[in-house]
Amino acid sequence: MPKAAPFEAHHPRYEDWFGEHEAAYLSELLALRPFVPWEGDGLEIGVGSGRFAGPLGVGVGVDPSPAMLAYAAARGIEVVEGTAESLPFAADRFDHALVVTTICFVDSPERMFAEARRVLKPGGRLTIGFIDRDSALGQDYLAHQAENVFYSEATFYSATEVERLLLDAGFSIAAWGQTLARPLPETREIEALRPGRGQCAFVVVAASNQK
Repeated sequence: MPKAAPFEAHHPRYEDWFGEHEAAYLSELLALRPFVPWEGDGLEIGVGSGRFAGPLGVGVGVDPSPAMLAYAAARGIEVVEGTAESLPFAADRFDHALVVTTICFVDSPERMFAEARRVLKPGGRLTIGFIDRDSALGQDYLAHQAENVFYSEATFYSATEVERLLLDAGFSIAAWGQTLARPLPETREIEALRPGRGQCAFVVVAASNQK
């Protein structure tokens, strides 16, 4: 079942996070920017309130939470209610797709990647942003998972696991990037994007749909 209930019930708290952690949010946004194409028809899977799709120019967003979709629509995104494992779109519909901090909330990442591959055109770009479970922040989230209204039912993944899921789904890896090297309470300035993975909490991977 979609883990949308906390976002429905606590959407103001979700939105407040971005203001309270503006430097971290902007660091994530700027880390994603080089990997998301400016041109073509784009989809964000798990669009939430549109905090990433809007600034990154992704025109369509899908999410199981009506409350989140209302925010995204107000940010100019064409919204559709649905789940990552059963995308309500035709095959070969999009040039690129974006998934940001969504993989930890889906019931089946394997099914999500299969669906992403289905709706992407041959050679289409899939960009994933996630908190690396093996990072200090990922371990902190795990340690306090039961206390967090949003992450209590989440499943966190390491960069190695995400890589394997992508390869098993038929994607090829194009590039890795990372940001947020400091603990979240200490992140008061925007951090630059670093190449690779393994040193920072927020990891970005760009993959190509090999049909």
